[in-house]
Amino acid sequence: MLRGTIHRLGHDSDVLRGNPLGDPSARNVPVYLPPGGAQAGMPLIGVLAGYTGRGETSLGGTPWDPSFPERYERLLERGDVAPAAFVFPDGFTRLGGSQYMNSSATGRYRDYLVQEVFPLVEGEFGVGGSRERRGLMGKSSGGYGALHLSFEHPDVFGALASHAGDAAFDLCYRHDFPLLAGQIEQHGSVEAFVAAFDAAQVKTTPLILSLAALAMAACYSPDSSEPMGIALPFDPRTGAIRDEVWARWLEQDPVQVGRRLGSELRDFALVYVDAGLRDEYHLQYGARQLVDVLREQGVNVHHEEFDGTHRGINYRYDASLPLITRALAG
Repeated sequence: MLRGTIHRLGHDSDVLRGNPLGDPSARNVPVYLPPGGAQAGMPLIGVLAGYTGRGETSLGGTPWDPSFPERYERLLERGDVAPAAFVFPDGFTRLGGSQYMNSSATGRYRDYLVQEVFPLVEGEFGVGGSRERRGLMGKSSGGYGALHLSFEHPDVFGALASHAGDAAFDLCYRHDFPLLAGQIEQHGSVEAFVAAFDAAQVKTTPLILSLAALAMAACYSPDSSEPMGIALPFDPRTGAIRDEVWARWLEQDPVQVGRRLGSELRDFALVYVDAGLRDEYHLQYGARQLVDVLREQGVNVHHEEFDGTHRGINYRYDASLPLITRALAG
């Protein structure tokens, strides 16, 4: 039983209104406050769900896999973490996720978090209030979101934790392009594939992986002149890489962003990166590449690897929560 409290703040987003593939509904923003409630200067940490996840996802648990708040309170009772507030924003779209980026195809999800969600929570509860007291964490696409948002806004966020976040795009994405090409060929067009996905009673793994590849294209290479406003990084007939589109993807690869920004990233109180040694998307290699690049740029990175895959890694929050809450609590 939780000793802290869950609040749900109704919010009708201005920056996401009208986005064609995003979720246009009013946002219900869950916020967790620890036992004793909000305190001035308490850190505020955004917890970003992975692909196909919603903000509410982290609030659900099972007897064998505690919810995020339950996991945090176990650590709090042991004295392993500092008091902190957490917000669970929603980045879901019709294609399954937004990567928490601004995109003309899905919506301005980066602006939604930075300009609306964090100010909303801070205004309501008096937590956060400065980069030294704001952080981001997440797993998979949520880990990518923590990296992307922090790297784009180092003046807004002071600490981050990425669990198996997308990185080294050559390794983690390209193997799914033939799956999407096959679906487009089978159904006749991108639009017909998406309609078939929507209609499928069982969302099989090939369907989900194909949709994920399309979702990434919507995030990394939106193009209003292409079907559904999405430029594919490959020729759907031959599977050949379209170099000019693929280059747009690589510009958003955390490995390349870290190399490009360099010294601008040295002031984070914590940069935490981990991945499992048997990650199905080879993200242990992406993590290693990212860590090497950041350390070359003088960024202090806490890097861990563990015996695991990409799934079932909620327990890894037990490793990052003590570090990020204490870093932001000063």
